[in-house]
Amino acid sequence: MGAAGATVGAVAGGKIEKASYDGLPEDEIFLYEDALRKGRSVLIALSDDEPSAASVRDILKQAGAESVDAAREQWWTGLRNSEESRYEKSGRSFSEDEEFFRLGFQAAMHARTRCMEFDQVSGEMNAALEDVQRQYPGKQVEEPFTRGFRRGREHYQQLCDEQSRAA
Repeated sequence: MGAAGATVGAVAGGKIEKASYDGLPEDEIFLYEDALRKGRSVLIALSDDEPSAASVRDILKQAGAESVDAAREQWWTGLRNSEESRYEKSGRSFSEDEEFFRLGFQAAMHARTRCMEFDQVSGEMNAALEDVQRQYPGKQVEEPFTRGFRRGREHYQQLCDEQSRAA
């Protein structure tokens, strides 16, 4: 495995209890899937404590590995233009709504809500929306977040359909 082609996720200390799927954080699985679809390698490093995790992150960074945060930005950069074009057809400003649209889109990619009907995940969406509203009091987040969530679900379904056709 070439280190330059690796996407790295280090789950340390307090984050481990939030992890599932044999140590993978549910809210990052779509990033690992994206890297693998692009032919990249994924390395997951688990650590019992923050000093060890920091050491592993430093070693991997020096070897040219990409962090999960960098992978998340690259993933969004690859989607951004098409999502902007699609969003602005609704008459809304993507530049004004992008942050909340993206948060909704990412929430829809969460492993816990996949392959479920919208009415089955609306509670999850509402809980995620309430979290965002608490983080951004006074901001108009509901419409862009909801649009992003719905669009993220469509996007994931398209990926599933493409994978089925390729198999």
